[in-house]
Amino acid sequence: MRAALALAERGLGQTRPNPSVGCVIVKEGRIIGRGWTQPGGRPHAEAVALRQAGAAAEGATVYVTLEPCAHESRRGPSCTGLLLAARPARVVIAAQDPDPRTCGDGARALAEAGIATETGVLEREAVRQQRGFRLRLAEGRPEVTLKLATSLDGRIALENGESRWITGPQARAHAHLERARHDAILIGRRTLEADDPLLDVRLPGLENRSPRPVVASRSLSAIPATLRLAGKAEVLAGETPAEMLAGLAAQGVLRVLAEGGAGLAADLLRADLVDRLLWYTAPIVIGAGRNGVDDIGLERLSEAHGRWRMLDNYMLGEVRLAVLERIR
Repeated sequence: MRAALALAERGLGQTRPNPSVGCVIVKEGRIIGRGWTQPGGRPHAEAVALRQAGAAAEGATVYVTLEPCAHESRRGPSCTGLLLAARPARVVIAAQDPDPRTCGDGARALAEAGIATETGVLEREAVRQQRGFRLRLAEGRPEVTLKLATSLDGRIALENGESRWITGPQARAHAHLERARHDAILIGRRTLEADDPLLDVRLPGLENRSPRPVVASRSLSAIPATLRLAGKAEVLAGETPAEMLAGLAAQGVLRVLAEGGAGLAADLLRADLVDRLLWYTAPIVIGAGRNGVDDIGLERLSEAHGRWRMLDNYMLGEVRLAVLERIR
């Protein structure tokens, strides 16, 4: 199942509106098929893996990170139907599909056909990986990752606005990899005007995986023609953070990477819409400068505690990356 989860990582940011799923088929101790959801959401992981396995899938064990879909679609057959035809001996599922069109029906159909079925293997990891898909169904919004790159004293720039570069090359490369794993990348007006960014992915081999650029602004109606994102980015003007994210979810967006600045970060945190934090801390002290996050409206220090869980913490060159998730 860990191998299947690793395969699913490859599709993150590419499969909307479908989740990225991984599948591994094993027979007599050997992997005979593997797959992950392809760009645009089809074919599904099970279809790719079963095509590789061919007739050898009969009597095999199938590991899949999400319950096989049980509903027919104009875009292809259901994965439950494909598995029933392939006749594996066993299907191991990480997490149940929350989509009401499946939601238990896939696993039930397999079990009723005499295929040994097990659900809940590495469920927590799978649910975390599929969070954008699940939030879109449950709350009508995508998963939001907030990226912050600051000095030790929490600054993102000097007082005069100079910010290149706070972090080093390894941290910037990692940030580009994160961009490639998201459907959309979101910035505020101040970041647009101060940095004139492109918001693309500039890693060899991943240039075609740049996320959709979006600018949040209370007043900006269009991006000035002098800026590099003119004609390339969507402007979401005058919307609350919740309205903005709901609109993106309605367009199939599952995973949003918010890259700044301090006002946008505060708006998202104040509305409790951040699910994941990527905090890059450089070993520098700036002193007077621009804060990474504006005021988020806390009245008591106790309100800040118990909100975040550390998932990972490691070095990228001289920069420390802390990965945290919101405790809900």
